[in-house]
Amino acid sequence: MTLPRPAARISRLMLGLVLLVAAGLVGAFLAAPDRPVEGSPEAGFSRDMAVHHTQAVEMALIIRDNTDDAELRTIALDMLLTQQNQIGRMQDWLIQWGLPLTGARRPMEWMGGHHGGGGTADYTKMPGMASQQDLARLREARGRDAEVLFLTLMIAHHQGGVDMAEAVLPLTDDAHVRSLARSIVRSQSAEITVLKQLLEDRGGSPAS
Repeated sequence: MTLPRPAARISRLMLGLVLLVAAGLVGAFLAAPDRPVEGSPEAGFSRDMAVHHTQAVEMALIIRDNTDDAELRTIALDMLLTQQNQIGRMQDWLIQWGLPLTGARRPMEWMGGHHGGGGTADYTKMPGMASQQDLARLREARGRDAEVLFLTLMIAHHQGGVDMAEAVLPLTDDAHVRSLARSIVRSQSAEITVLKQLLEDRGGSPAS
């Protein structure tokens, strides 16, 4: 059956609109950035920074038990809550990307081996990570000794975190990763200044 001329025009118009919408959807799909995959800088950063943050949380918990200094206990609590929250965000990304929370690649491999870690699977090779011996000493220390050791370790730890966050920025276009990395650079750089002053007040000096 031949459609009346106005109906034919409407039919052709509807078909054209459908094709335009479909083309737009396909174009948007093709233009959408791929989610990070296994071996990507985003996956490596999220996993390694989560491990790095976990040690900071551990040290913050230790110093809260081993000092009566109200200011330092408040700072430690803030670190604990902030970094625990960021750990949750990074782990949530990995889940959304369809990736496991841990991977088979060596720590810091996403940085291209320029982290000074020697390419081993030793987590202490992450920038700023305290050794197990350092953590054992921190658990045993009390009062001013504990405070000086904590501040010394945490300054180095924060600087390592800043280095990691700065390293991922040129490697990723992911808006969430870039936002968190910038936040880490800002907040931990500011905290380093505060921690150095607290250490100086106690007669200590940052490790070189």
